[in-house]
Amino acid sequence: MNACYIFGALDTEIVDFNPQENDLIIAADGGYSTLKKLNIKPDLVVGDFDSLGEAPKDETVIKHPIKKDDTDTLLAVKIGLEKGYKTFVIYGAIGGRLDHTVATIQTATFVAENGGTAYIYDGNHTVTAIKNSSINFKANAKGYISIFALSGVAKGVKIKGLLYELNDAEITPSFPIGVSNEFISKESEISVKDGILTIIFEGTHNLIK
Repeated sequence: MNACYIFGALDTEIVDFNPQENDLIIAADGGYSTLKKLNIKPDLVVGDFDSLGEAPKDETVIKHPIKKDDTDTLLAVKIGLEKGYKTFVIYGAIGGRLDHTVATIQTATFVAENGGTAYIYDGNHTVTAIKNSSINFKANAKGYISIFALSGVAKGVKIKGLLYELNDAEITPSFPIGVSNEFISKESEISVKDGILTIIFEGTHNLIK
């Protein structure tokens, strides 16, 4: 399945990027500088350009005013959804300002609510969200994984193949019971029957089956 790749400003050393034909590459404001260092030409450059200072002259640019409701990342996501993409890989939108990090985590929820999946990578961790569905991890996944119900009560939660398992559980936004679970060298699955789960794990989306 083709993916929409969205780049914010980040250290280029953490980018493991191998786009396929018909993937969509979007630079969100300062992400244009990231792609330029990587010698990757974006299909679109989107944002208010408060980070870059001005819009690039030699690219396809969609410019927005600074006073707007959407973050630059969300603007890029909406364009990808409009073009029919359901898988989003987002680099460099978490780990800086705390408020922007929270906004980007909300963006993963927005994608899930619109029938897609976003994988947001900061160099060490990936954030994603699932709605009324499941996610499976390969046996070679290592480290910590945490599961949260940040968007309301999540019902029928099942965790299988991790250190701590659950079966038909209910998780609420006010009790972080899903924090600091661990991969244990087994294939694992997380599912939710009714609601949205935000999932944070060590490594990249390549650990997902």
